[in-house]
Amino acid sequence: MALAELYTQYNRVWIPDNEEVWQSAEITKNYKAGDRFLHVQLEDGTELSYPVDPAALPPLRNPDILVGENDLTALSYLHEPAVLHNLKIRFVESKLIYTYSGIILVAINPYKQLPIYGDAIIHAYSGQNMGDMDPHIFAVAEEAYKQMARNNKNQSIIVSGESGAGKTVSARYTMRYFATVSKSSSNAHVEDKVLASNPITEAVGNAKTTRNDNSSRFGKYTEISFDRSYQIIGANMRTYLLEKSRVVFQSENERNYHIFYQLCASAMQPEYEHLKLGSAEEFNYTRMGGSTVIEGVDDRANMVETQKTFALLGLKGDFQMDVFKMLAAILHLGNVEIAAVGDERSSISMEDKHLSIFCELLDLNCDKMARWLCHRKIVTTSETVLKPMTRAQAVNARDALAKKIYSHLFDFIVERINQALQFPGKKHTFIGVLDIYGFETFDVNSFEQFCINYANEKLQQQFNLHVFKLEQEEYMKEDIPWTLIDFYDNQPVIDLIEAKMGILELLDEECLLPHGKDENWLQKLYNNFVNKNALFEKPRMSNTSFIIQHFADKVEYKCEGFLEKNRDTVHEVLIEILKESKFHLCANFFQDSPVSVSPFSSTINIKSARPALKSPNKQLRTTVGSKFRNSLSLLMVTLNATTPHYVRCIKPNDEKLPFEFDSKRVAQQLRACGVLETIRISAQSYPSRWTYIEFFSRYSILMTQQELAINDKKQICKIVLQRLIQDHNQYQFGRTKIFFRAGQVAYLEKLRSDKLRHACILIQKCVRGWLQRKRFLSVRRAAVTVQQYFRGQRTVRQAITARNLKQTWAAIIIQKYCRGYLVRRLCQLIHVAAVTIQAYTRGFLARKKYRKMLEEQKAVILQKYARAWLARRRFQNIRRFVLNIQLSYRVQQLQKKIEEQSRENHGLLERLTSLASAHMNDVDTIQKLESELEKLTAQKRTYEEKGKKYKEDSEQKILKLENQNKELQEQKETLEIKLQEKTEEMKEKMDDLTQQLFNDVQKEENQRMMLEKNFQNQKQDYEKEIELLKGEIKILKEEKTQLQQQIQQEITIQDSLKMEVGQLTKQAQKIPELQKEIELLQTQKLDVEKQAHSQKRELREKMSEVTKQLLESYDFEDVRSRLSTEDLEHLNEDGELWFAYEGLKKATRVLESHFQSQKEIYEKEIEGLNFKVEHLSQDINHLQKLFREENDINDGIRLEVSRLTSENLVIPDLKQQVAELENQKLDLENRLQEQTMKLKEMSNRLHYELERDRTQRRYTEAQNEVDIKEKESLKDTIQEIEGLSNGVMQDEVPDEVQSKIEQMTSRLAVENMDLEEKLDMKDRIIKKLEDQIKTLTKTIEKDLKPRGVVVNMIPGLPAHILFMCVRYADYLNDADMLKSFMNATIDGIKQVVKEHSEDFEMMSFWLSNTYYFLNCLKQYSGEEEFMKYNTPRQNKNCLKHFDLSEYRQILSDLAIRIYHQFIIVMENNIQHMIVPGMLEYESLQGISGLKPTGFRKRSSSIDDTDTYTMTSILQQLSYFYSTMCQNGLDSELLKQAVKQLFFLIGAVTLNSLFLRKDMCSCRKGMQIRCNISYLEEWLKDKNLQSSNAKETLEPLSQAAWLLQVKKITDDDAKEICEHCSSLSTVQIVKILNSYTPIDDFEKRVTPSFVRKVQAMLNNREDVPQLMLDTKHLFQVTFPFTPSPHALELIQVPSSFKLGFLTRV
Repeated sequence: MALAELYTQYNRVWIPDNEEVWQSAEITKNYKAGDRFLHVQLEDGTELSYPVDPAALPPLRNPDILVGENDLTALSYLHEPAVLHNLKIRFVESKLIYTYSGIILVAINPYKQLPIYGDAIIHAYSGQNMGDMDPHIFAVAEEAYKQMARNNKNQSIIVSGESGAGKTVSARYTMRYFATVSKSSSNAHVEDKVLASNPITEAVGNAKTTRNDNSSRFGKYTEISFDRSYQIIGANMRTYLLEKSRVVFQSENERNYHIFYQLCASAMQPEYEHLKLGSAEEFNYTRMGGSTVIEGVDDRANMVETQKTFALLGLKGDFQMDVFKMLAAILHLGNVEIAAVGDERSSISMEDKHLSIFCELLDLNCDKMARWLCHRKIVTTSETVLKPMTRAQAVNARDALAKKIYSHLFDFIVERINQALQFPGKKHTFIGVLDIYGFETFDVNSFEQFCINYANEKLQQQFNLHVFKLEQEEYMKEDIPWTLIDFYDNQPVIDLIEAKMGILELLDEECLLPHGKDENWLQKLYNNFVNKNALFEKPRMSNTSFIIQHFADKVEYKCEGFLEKNRDTVHEVLIEILKESKFHLCANFFQDSPVSVSPFSSTINIKSARPALKSPNKQLRTTVGSKFRNSLSLLMVTLNATTPHYVRCIKPNDEKLPFEFDSKRVAQQLRACGVLETIRISAQSYPSRWTYIEFFSRYSILMTQQELAINDKKQICKIVLQRLIQDHNQYQFGRTKIFFRAGQVAYLEKLRSDKLRHACILIQKCVRGWLQRKRFLSVRRAAVTVQQYFRGQRTVRQAITARNLKQTWAAIIIQKYCRGYLVRRLCQLIHVAAVTIQAYTRGFLARKKYRKMLEEQKAVILQKYARAWLARRRFQNIRRFVLNIQLSYRVQQLQKKIEEQSRENHGLLERLTSLASAHMNDVDTIQKLESELEKLTAQKRTYEEKGKKYKEDSEQKILKLENQNKELQEQKETLEIKLQEKTEEMKEKMDDLTQQLFNDVQKEENQRMMLEKNFQNQKQDYEKEIELLKGEIKILKEEKTQLQQQIQQEITIQDSLKMEVGQLTKQAQKIPELQKEIELLQTQKLDVEKQAHSQKRELREKMSEVTKQLLESYDFEDVRSRLSTEDLEHLNEDGELWFAYEGLKKATRVLESHFQSQKEIYEKEIEGLNFKVEHLSQDINHLQKLFREENDINDGIRLEVSRLTSENLVIPDLKQQVAELENQKLDLENRLQEQTMKLKEMSNRLHYELERDRTQRRYTEAQNEVDIKEKESLKDTIQEIEGLSNGVMQDEVPDEVQSKIEQMTSRLAVENMDLEEKLDMKDRIIKKLEDQIKTLTKTIEKDLKPRGVVVNMIPGLPAHILFMCVRYADYLNDADMLKSFMNATIDGIKQVVKEHSEDFEMMSFWLSNTYYFLNCLKQYSGEEEFMKYNTPRQNKNCLKHFDLSEYRQILSDLAIRIYHQFIIVMENNIQHMIVPGMLEYESLQGISGLKPTGFRKRSSSIDDTDTYTMTSILQQLSYFYSTMCQNGLDSELLKQAVKQLFFLIGAVTLNSLFLRKDMCSCRKGMQIRCNISYLEEWLKDKNLQSSNAKETLEPLSQAAWLLQVKKITDDDAKEICEHCSSLSTVQIVKILNSYTPIDDFEKRVTPSFVRKVQAMLNNREDVPQLMLDTKHLFQVTFPFTPSPHALELIQVPSSFKLGFLTRV
């Protein structure tokens, strides 16, 4: 239909207003085409004829149903007044600060802290689709995070807005959201460090302005990096266009950057004293704005927080102090006083305190700094000129230096933050958060505003292209033809600024000129663009400004300062002075190639928005404009490579008042941030988009019965639309949605409201007619009744006369007598009939009674005999029953005795096993001794072979010595001849020499005695003594130099003879020692032989004692007299006595054989030792003979000397052999002693075992006297034993006794072998039992499936089976078995729970069985508090030997752990059903709560059968309940689990309701109340009313009631406060503010009513928390419920596959 047709009576329009921008008005008269006036009525009642242009009618107002929508694109009429009104309603009335506008999130600063940013809110938005919840900054962050994870594509969130709109806070919340939902598992605390970067950058980059107390004075793009698991691994920050001028200048009521005031506030602290700072009022750079304090801000506390964040990022105290030095230096530099000297000069006093402090902090030359701050150096081609500066120029130079230092410091801090935010790991994707200034226009706009608006032009262009891309994708996805839409393209403005010969290039060109001025540059702009470019204008009244038509508005820029700010230059001499600084940080700032203070390398490239400083050369100098253009281009490349998400921050008022809405300011910002442009673009296409389901649910009232009969809802929608809207260009059918042009949804709403209005009129007509008819009929009935009574009275009055009265009384008397006669006659007839009937009846009864008496007499006789027979039979049965009971009792007694006997037999077997194990250990030790003896014999053989070799070598050496001896004899003969010739000449001299020789010999003999004493211990000392002797011989030779050479030869011969004599004497002294050693060996041999003989005798005596004890222990006559044949048969019914007897004989035989073998080995060793000793003694005797024979003759002496010298080499080896033999002998003696000790122990052990066996046998003899039938099988055995005993008693010959003992020992050896076989068999049985225990626990705990347990079995059957195994271990009094079984059971349950942690049935099954197992341990623990619930039969089964209280505690902890996991599994299974079933599904047919949505749609489809409904929740609850019942879960535990589930349902539903404004309606309250009633009916049906689950739904029930109740008057407010006791004040106010009417017939909640309720609730003390904690767990208790089942009656089903278990 035509748009003009909508301007009818009662419709509303928007007309312009000077105060509110737009004002609403209602049309009072239908508009006709061609009318020049539109008759309207304002909201204040004013009638107005508003002049209109037929081509541009005023914008229509949306229906009230569409007001307050989450998405502006859901509005039917998309224009500026509709957007303003929708934002105002949401912000002022509903207190909602976030609204979608297509792909944009509009965020209005509330100037108040709101409880909508907690971790609970973050978790509520995590994982949700963007349209499913109310608009929120977290929803945008979640959408970016989800798209990054789903598409593996980088994302960007662009946050823009003017100062004070909340950009920084919004960016901070997005980063906090990413840090929370993507928290890494490492210990690096990456998220904390990423968030910690914000306070630092805010301290150095934010300042107080007139619009904002914490205004960001720079642009920031933060890249948050993620790994492949989408966890944060680092971050990187780029900065843009820092406002450096703020360092040296602040406007009124503004401040410098926060860090300066924080530093001044902390100046008095000791660590900052060296900075020599004071209060902020003392410095020019901080007091210029006249506002050094921000209300409610503690700068000192913020300084502490800044230091903490520095430390958290790893920037320690030294780095911080360097930064603070630079900042303090800037403050002192601002206080440097520059005095004017005339008009052309200026100077700085050398005594200036602040200059000296500045130079001291930066370690600069004070004289140079003072000079060059007031002078400049001009370099020309021919010379260098030094030019003084005026005071104004010097102040500008000082301020430029301060700005330059702070700019470098800011970049340095950002770089260090980036370094601290780099972590190991490969970057997979990133999400960038751009916090950048919005479009700005002030009264005076300069270079900063020009750059900001240039950046916004670029961002707006990117935004427009992205919007059209999304629109095109949407149309293509829905198969709708794409038509080109005309939109504002701002590329010409961008070209005007950045193109060749554009504004920036002309500015840079002018900056390169030596005498460039702002006026010259402006003139170039006028010449190039005025009247040539429509986007550039020259102001009419100014020659110092220019105007640019931006996308948002026209902006007038003042050219003053453009060149200076673009150059951003500092005099080169000052830069050189700073380069020479000894303060490394300052010097590094101004190097030509700046070196990073710390090495930096990372996988993420840091792209600084500020390139490195180059040489101050003019040709290489870059301007601020070119830098900004390059960094902006780099930013646009990054943004174009990512998927952008837009957040537009709006400042609602300039006074910073909470929830105050200034329409003018908001409209201005909406135009500037591109929201209205988006709306305009959307309005040109198909802005309203409905899914087919939404359309069908909303407009089914407009459909006919024939149309509703069609099954395809999509086809119904098409037919209805074609019928209702004739112009097919007004809508398009997509695959899942219907697209409407602007106004069509409003038209459909008008049709719907008209239809509802007509229906209401029809209903009212019918109701009113019915009421009138009902009233008429009641009035008519009353009139007829009145007439009836009136007419009767009148007739009676007319008929009353005397005659008539007489006739009437006569007629009455006649009637009386006539009626009496008739009645009497009838009574007589009845009496006669009754008497006749009674006579016949009584006769019949008498005859019947007589016959019965006859029959009963006969029956009594029969009963007498029958009862007697029955009594006799009953007596016989009772007697047989008593006999059977007696027999069964006796059988049980016999069985008990048999069991006790079997236990005693088991004890005997265990003792025999211990004997066998000891015996095996002895055998092993004997075998080891034998192996060692073999080694010793082998060593002896080797030593003998070595001795033979030594003898052969000594004989050869003796032959050699004999040959030498012969030669010496020949020499001697020659010498004697010579001596005889000279004897006479030298006789006297010889006498002197002989005397000296004798003296020397005595000395040598003394020395030899010393050597002999030390020879045995120290061989080296002996060699030293020999060397001393040789030295003395040399001394004698020197004393006798005067003798002739012949005499010297004789002296040498004599010396050699002396040496030989000395050796002979030594050997002669050693021979007695060797003889003594031989004698000792012989005595030791005799001792060893004596010991061996004595040990043999002792062993024989002990063996004889053992055999005697064996014979004495078995008093066969006594046994035979005391035992009958039956007793003996029962005693040895399994052959146990025989086996024990044979085992003992085997043991004695083995001991005897080992003893004999050991004896033979020892004898052999002793013989070998004797042989060696004899051999050694023979050698020594031979040596002694040789010594005696050759001692008489010199030749014999020499020969003996030579032989002994050779033998002397052999003697050490022989002594070593003797020592080794002695050690071997000692070892053998020690081993022999050990063997004897072991044999003694074995004999004692055997003796002890025999005595214990004898006592045991006597006990078994006494016990087995009762057994009668099992005593005939051992008669032959008794005879054999009797014969053996008689033989032993009668035969007294010792030899025969010895032979008998030997026979018995042999038999005992054989029996020992059998016993070992039995022990092996027992080990195998024990291993089999252990395997069965493992299979039992595995079968019950792992292989047993819940569905495999038959439903009709007793609850907790596996738990009872486990407890019966525990009871069996207690019955055996086996602690090890019990401990291993309990540990295996608990570990098995833990393993099963771990492996099936997501299996609800398995968790339910094992929760139930763990609970029953715990109860069984309590019930049968033997404690009185539990035994009082048992039956006497159950008390007999209590544990006797062990206290399992510790295991009960462990099982209790395990049960709690299983219960918590059980609850988690149920919550995971049902949580995704709660919101669709409780909130979204419409269980009440005909009450639809759907409304049109906008661009951010929830996903839906035509076929909604797959969605979860309330039935799905109930079915899931029923499944939980039936499974828990089947698994036998205790009713109390079941109630606690249901209560926890109902709490979750209520909490999740209520939390979703708080965050979904579209669900806060009266109809939705009815739906929720209906769903709660379904849950209550389910509780009633399952008989769970006592579980207190209904109480957990009370907050949700009250919220549903609050949505339905009337909310107008004070009484309503009071009722709300009284009824909503389970809801907090914040929650009540949130629901009231979010209340949204679905139809025009509902009314909104007024803000005044909300304030009333809030005022009434102020006294209530509750937690100011909006969201409920869905993770809250109620405390679980495990009640003690004794099992009524008797353990002895429990049967193990065959389906359990536990056939190896047998009942004991």
